[in-house]
Amino acid sequence: MSLSEDLIKLFRKNIQTYTIIVAMLVIWAFFAFLTGGAYLSAQNFSNLFRQMTTTSFLAIGMVLVIVVGGIDLSVGKAAGFVSVVVAHFQAYIWYDIIPDKPILAAVLSVLIGLGVGTLWGVLEGYIIAYLRIPAFIVTLGGLFIMRGGILIVTQGRTIPANQPAIAVIAQGYLSPTIGWIIAVLFIVFLFFNMFRSRKRKQKYGFQLSSFTLDLLTTIFFSALVAGYVYVVNQYRGIQIPVLLMAITAMIMAYVSNNTRFGRYAYALGGNQEASRLSGINIRKSVFSIFVLMGFLTGVAGVVLASYVGYGTIAAGEGYELDAIASAILGGTSPLGGEGTILGALIGALIMSSLTNGLQLLNVAPAWQYLLKGIVLVLAVYMDVYFKRKR
Repeated sequence: MSLSEDLIKLFRKNIQTYTIIVAMLVIWAFFAFLTGGAYLSAQNFSNLFRQMTTTSFLAIGMVLVIVVGGIDLSVGKAAGFVSVVVAHFQAYIWYDIIPDKPILAAVLSVLIGLGVGTLWGVLEGYIIAYLRIPAFIVTLGGLFIMRGGILIVTQGRTIPANQPAIAVIAQGYLSPTIGWIIAVLFIVFLFFNMFRSRKRKQKYGFQLSSFTLDLLTTIFFSALVAGYVYVVNQYRGIQIPVLLMAITAMIMAYVSNNTRFGRYAYALGGNQEASRLSGINIRKSVFSIFVLMGFLTGVAGVVLASYVGYGTIAAGEGYELDAIASAILGGTSPLGGEGTILGALIGALIMSSLTNGLQLLNVAPAWQYLLKGIVLVLAVYMDVYFKRKR
């Protein structure tokens, strides 16, 4: 197949993704113009990516939840509950038991946070998958339960969790040298993956796309990685939460595209009855997806506690809406069966870009919510429009 034919095929296949990328670039240019370039400064660029991390962890899990035709309205408050639990253990429990071992205390707090999130996913997943109660109702109830749980743990007070050992998770940076080493390793991995992918396709008799196109695509993503590292190194270096987010996204992208677990999820979202007749255990698959969502909620809660530095009664407020919006903005169909991890990250970046830019311009929160709502409705309209076209 020629390069031009591959380009046309690639464009038609990913037109929705390209549209949101163009929209994101327009948003950046718009805010850069209104702020006199301050929006694209190295410091704000670094803060922009760090601010999107909590939402990104939730959006990454939300992709598969929506792909199978479900929804999780509890993730925001569940992440908030994890954050106050982590803060509570940091401030009150480990302070009395192991006051002279801050690193051990931080590790234990992180493990407890991940455990709480995973157990919550197990509970919701069991009710949804095996008791056959609709995900909307279960997770809506979960939202209220988690909101109550936050009030019980905090007792209406703010809990400090700003110890250095825990703060480094979301507020730490890697040195510029380490940043460049990671960039080089990642670029090497991109090229290795390109050649491995082509070799596997050839081995199993699949049609190969143009080598030039694959090479240009790999070079493009390599340039993005190098450019990102160059910019953030102008401030303080790669942010640790962004690195954690990137690793998580890579793992989840592999799981969703290259494992039986991921393929079953897309099959369920495409046609559940056909999937059942094909021998797929629907209950087990749905249960596993919600357990995974719970684990990622735990990760988001730990990062939130580290980022804010406190456990508050408002922890996680509205995060579920940002996560759902990010997934849908990134091309995850609310009708199920379609969605990508990369798209969810782009969606999260758009939501973060809007929030960051509007805050720089001192726009009132009411107008920020209004604009986000309009953007979400437009994203759903785009999804319906492109489906009709196909």
